[in-house]
Amino acid sequence: QVQLVESGGGLVQAGDSLRLACAASGGTFSYYPMGWFRQGPGNEREFVAAINWNGGRTQYADSVEDRFTISRDNAEKMVHLQMNSLKPEDTAVYYCAAAGPRGGVVLGLNEYAYWGQGTQVTVSS
Repeated sequence: QVQLVESGGGLVQAGDSLRLACAASGGTFSYYPMGWFRQGPGNEREFVAAINWNGGRTQYADSVEDRFTISRDNAEKMVHLQMNSLKPEDTAVYYCAAAGPRGGVVLGLNEYAYWGQGTQVTVSS
């Protein structure tokens, strides 16, 4: 069983940056592809970014490409999401998720087995 706890959310202005963190416990963290998803007001949960088990492969949603960067530290059991040039439309609850052991990145929401409780990001214009 894997437990995930997100942190780092907050209220910022458009153009600012935030760095989200996800701390993992339980399981063998280095085996799990990880991902970040978000759910804005009245919207479904959507894919933001994903990273494979060793950090060698990443993938991003078109809406965040070139602004967000996902990274992981297997020794510390941490995943980060660096968010730059934030926009009001980035406002959402951001969730960290872990998929079962496999080699590549995982994009599908339903493929993730473990979820954190979420952290709120609010971007004012």
